[in-house]
Amino acid sequence: MTNQHCSTSGIAGCSFSIHPMSDNFIEVITTALKNVDTSKVWMETDDVTTTVRGRLPHVFDVTKAIFIHAARTGEHVAFEGTYSLGCPGDSAGDVYLAEDDVTVNHVQVKDIKQSVAAKFSLYPLGGGNYMDVIMEQIEAMKEHVDVSHAHYATRLDGESIKIFDGLEQVFNATVDGGSSHTVMTVSVSANSPSHKGGDKDE
Repeated sequence: MTNQHCSTSGIAGCSFSIHPMSDNFIEVITTALKNVDTSKVWMETDDVTTTVRGRLPHVFDVTKAIFIHAARTGEHVAFEGTYSLGCPGDSAGDVYLAEDDVTVNHVQVKDIKQSVAAKFSLYPLGGGNYMDVIMEQIEAMKEHVDVSHAHYATRLDGESIKIFDGLEQVFNATVDGGSSHTVMTVSVSANSPSHKGGDKDE
């Protein structure tokens, strides 16, 4: 059995699925993809998920933009994603590390108003005092959105831009805090019928 160590390549990634609750779900997804510049990431879609890989700012930039463009249609859209950096054995796609950190979708989506409900869980797998790291970053999220407790996760309510930007800040802070392999799972819901009138999604 070979030993695996956390990758030091600097490549981040997100494996995600986006689900429009609509008869025209194909159009919602394909239109969102057409509106997003993916030139600074490696991306592949199969019959289960889409995977985006590259520098962390671009991974968040692309996934955020895809979700926002899908949600702005007014359809109920759900996003499930797993972000990771430092995964053992992750090395393919190093070419994208040559890119700068200038995001290419931010200007296009930064002024789009979209209220969402979300949940996230943070896993610093590379050692250290992980519970302190997690609690510190959950507190940090309160600067961006409403934060509340949920089973096995932390709930977030607010504007989609602020939630995704806050998640990226939390992820970066965890990596900077010494986690050599960091994983974050994220669930986001927009335009849910159960969210109208101030009710939270279940």
